[in-house]
Amino acid sequence: MVRVFGVSFARRTVALVLTEGLLVLVAFWLAIVLWFGRDADLALAYDHGLPAILLGTLVCMLCMYYYDLYESEILLNGREVVTRLVQVLGTVCIVLALVYFVYPPVQVGRGPFVLWIGLGGGGLLAWRRLFAVVNRAAGWKERVALLGEGLLARELVRELQRRPELGLNLVGCVDVGGDVPEGLPRLGSLDKLEDGLRRAEVNRLVVAMEERRGRLPVEELLRLKAHGLRVQDGVELYEAITGKVPVLALRPSTLLFSEGFMASPAMVAGKRALSLALSFIGLVLGAPLLLLIAAWVRLDSPGPALFRQKRVGRDGKPFTLYKFRTMRVDADPEAPAQADDDRITRAGRFLRRTRLDELPQLFNILRGDMDFIGPRPFTPKMERELAEKIPLYSQRWNVRPGITGWAQVHNGYCATLEDNIEKLSYDLFYIRHMSAGLDLLILFRTTKILLLGRGAR
Repeated sequence: MVRVFGVSFARRTVALVLTEGLLVLVAFWLAIVLWFGRDADLALAYDHGLPAILLGTLVCMLCMYYYDLYESEILLNGREVVTRLVQVLGTVCIVLALVYFVYPPVQVGRGPFVLWIGLGGGGLLAWRRLFAVVNRAAGWKERVALLGEGLLARELVRELQRRPELGLNLVGCVDVGGDVPEGLPRLGSLDKLEDGLRRAEVNRLVVAMEERRGRLPVEELLRLKAHGLRVQDGVELYEAITGKVPVLALRPSTLLFSEGFMASPAMVAGKRALSLALSFIGLVLGAPLLLLIAAWVRLDSPGPALFRQKRVGRDGKPFTLYKFRTMRVDADPEAPAQADDDRITRAGRFLRRTRLDELPQLFNILRGDMDFIGPRPFTPKMERELAEKIPLYSQRWNVRPGITGWAQVHNGYCATLEDNIEKLSYDLFYIRHMSAGLDLLILFRTTKILLLGRGAR
């Protein structure tokens, strides 16, 4: 795994991103060289040059990201890759046409541009297929065994089996006296740990024991580690591959004695400064839009333009949250919204889909109730109920809530207890690894969600 901004990414995925970026860049350069022939050096130096090539590469890679071509579910799905690559190339043509219209100096001729699209598209498709073949090859995978049982072990098995791009081949589980995850071969018992691992040619042993069923063979594990076996904590691996904390399978001491959950004063001050700057700029630039939306809400249905509701903020203190009203005034605001909820007004449906109903929360940021990035605040009643049912839930209150956050860009809308447990898993990961880099990554992903209109109700 490669760690960036406190978040781990699969090495193979990172390598794929870098090589595909290089492939697109080389294809653009090659298209210019082939089209202009002897005059290619002149074209590269003056008319088109490196800026045009870099711009085209950047737009193409952003489109590939926005079409989820690096997500686990799409990464190695041949049919989806072909479909989305066609969509990417079409979007690249539209975006660059607009850019060339606004700023003609970076424009390339129609001939080399079409040639680049053909070379780049064909090269990307061939490279992605080669990547899929290499990724499936057993010799390119690390052999992993699991030592443990229970919820954490089952979750790790599920994640490792659905994420082939991790390059981890789960070959079996050591019998610790509990239930071995379904479909996973037994590699012997703790008493014959070394024999079982050697027979299976294991390179990495993941320890995911929630309850100690007998004595863990620490000395034997240390000896095996000294001879080249990598021994890894199950919680550490789970966080690395999922970007969340296993709330229901976690011992509180794991968080207490581990790194994180202690943001520096400089980090807190920088985070607050970023939130204030973004909210101030948003209010100044968006003032005309705010007035237009307020007028539209009032004209669309009887009632005030703003919706006010008590929410729980930092240290569990309540505050008044502002949003544009999206429901009828007689609607119950406590009831969760559904996809086809008849309480939502015509204006409200559009505002929810585009997230424009959240804009008044910029005032909450200026008042100090919220930051731009943080856990999503809920009503006091809902927060109390969830805190009674979900362990460690109150840890969300250690930071200011936010308009967007790590949980929001991953989990979307929460309607059930299971949804909120999942959301807390992401919130705790954010609080543990909070940094300026992670905040920027969240803003980048939030932009993708807003542009694609995902997760709104």
